[in-house]
Amino acid sequence: VQLQASGGGLVQAGGSLRVSCVASGTRFNCISMGWYRQAPGKQRDLVATITRDGTTNYADSVKDRFTISRDNAENTAYLQMNSLRPEDTDVYYCNCNANFFGGGSGTYWGQGTQVTVSS
Repeated sequence: VQLQASGGGLVQAGGSLRVSCVASGTRFNCISMGWYRQAPGKQRDLVATITRDGTTNYADSVKDRFTISRDNAENTAYLQMNSLRPEDTDVYYCNCNANFFGGGSGTYWGQGTQVTVSS
């Protein structure tokens, strides 16, 4: 399973960005997909997750500002980020908790996309 994240960039405080993550491979489904973020030298923190049935979970710091969604058919997850703040500046990573049709499972990560919010 390979994940490709895209859509990061530079935005002013109060602005919006949408990042996308496509999981590709054969004979698998992402049982859940998520977005995490990490600053240099710090741990990777949860931003939001979503299951195949649409159940979502958000970090308190992004509730009511960020929205995670997904397209199950395409194993694609999106993170709409509104009312961005300078403290949202980080590298954003997507992940997929995959189940394989022939059995087995695994957790896979994308390469990260930089989000920078200027004040």
